[in-house]
Amino acid sequence: MRVLIVEDEHVLADTIAEGLREEAMAVDVVYDGHEALELASYNEYDVVVLDRDLPTVHGDEVCRELVGQRSPGRILMLTAAGDVEDRVVGLSLGADDYLPKPFVFSELVARVRALARRAGRSVPPVLECRGIRLDPHRHRVARDGRELRLTKKEFAVLEELLRAEGGVVSAERLLERAWDENIDPFSNIVRVTMATLRRKLGRPAVIETVTGSGYRLEAR
Repeated sequence: MRVLIVEDEHVLADTIAEGLREEAMAVDVVYDGHEALELASYNEYDVVVLDRDLPTVHGDEVCRELVGQRSPGRILMLTAAGDVEDRVVGLSLGADDYLPKPFVFSELVARVRALARRAGRSVPPVLECRGIRLDPHRHRVARDGRELRLTKKEFAVLEELLRAEGGVVSAERLLERAWDENIDPFSNIVRVTMATLRRKLGRPAVIETVTGSGYRLEAR
């Protein structure tokens, strides 16, 4: 899951980002509307957490632009104003959900995950394949009933493979979905992470390398 945080309060933005990364999400952070529109023009986000009261380019305009560009990401709008009228305005611009400040972080996480499920085709909240059971909400994964201790990146890579349901996922796609824009595109981090993930999943091996294309989970 990849999330864009657009919030001009730097401490709040960075705190939200750090918390979502703890939930194994890839997170980019910007502090104004111009940067948000620029990043969204070439990155694919599942969810955009958008402060409404942004300087320079107001959050309403950012929302309007993203909706007009048919951006696939869902928009969760944040604002210090919790009046019904403010919520109606935000939703009428195309925002998918609305959360007034201050908020409880666990609720923000739940809303982000709910919106991410709506961003693509419907997927079950718990993902299962070949004895692997991954629960994104509780951040738990097991194989054949054996609990596995995965790093955040290993968890995110496995989640992406499970969501592909046997489809091939390229290394570039994994970099985009499990890391963020600061990762070196020429890094071997995907290969290294895949090696440790395979070791932790144990036998029989379930992750197949498709030469020249990427990786996939063997269906049987």
